[in-house]
Amino acid sequence: MPDSFVQIEKISMRERISHALRAAIISGELEPGTVYSAPSLGTRFGVSATPVREAMLDLVREDLVEIVPNKGFRVTEIGESALDEITELRLLIEPAVVGKVTPSIPSADIDELRELAQKIVDAAAAGNLIEYTEADRIFHVRLLSYAKNGRLTTLVAELRAHARLYGLSALLARGELEQVAREHLTIVDTIERRDPEAVAELLREHISQTRGRWARPAVP
Repeated sequence: MPDSFVQIEKISMRERISHALRAAIISGELEPGTVYSAPSLGTRFGVSATPVREAMLDLVREDLVEIVPNKGFRVTEIGESALDEITELRLLIEPAVVGKVTPSIPSADIDELRELAQKIVDAAAAGNLIEYTEADRIFHVRLLSYAKNGRLTTLVAELRAHARLYGLSALLARGELEQVAREHLTIVDTIERRDPEAVAELLREHISQTRGRWARPAVP
C-alpha cells in the first residue's frame, strides 16, 4: 500500500478514536479524576494502544485530559464556577447568532434540522448518552453554521466540549433527559415560523435551564 494511503488510514483511525474518546468524556462514561491507560482504552475500543495514545494527545490540547507520567491520562475535572462561565459565554453567543440567521435558513433545510433534533430525542429515549451527546453537538453546530463564521462555530464547539454536557447522567436518572431533548424540536418549529426573537429566547431558556438542571443532584 502506498505511504500516502497508510498515512490517511492512520489519520482516520486517530480521528475516529479521538472522536470516540471525546464522546465518552463528554457523556461521563470516562469519569473526571480517573486515570486511564492507553492499553486499557485500546482494549475497550478494539485497537492497539498507539492510536489511543495519539488521540489522547489531541484531547490534552483541548484540556479534556491531562498526562499522568508512567500511568496514562486523567480526565480533567470541571468545577461549578467553570460551568457557569461556559454557560454565560454560550448565552452571549448562541441565542443572538441563531436568532439572527433564522430568516436566512433555507426552507429546504427544515426537514433536515428536524431529523437532527429527532435523533437527540431518540437517543434520550434510549438512554444512550454518547449518541445523545453527538446528536446534540451536530444540531447546535449546524445551526451556528448558517452564520458562516468558522471561528465562532469552533469557539462554541470548544466551549461545549469543555462543559462536556456535565450532568447528563443525572438528567437521565431523574427522567428529564427526553424533556430536554424535545426542546430541540420546538426550536426547529420556531425557526420554521421565522420568528427570530422567539428562537433566541428558546435558546436562552434551553441553555440556562439545562445548566440549572445540571446543578440539581441525581435521584438516589
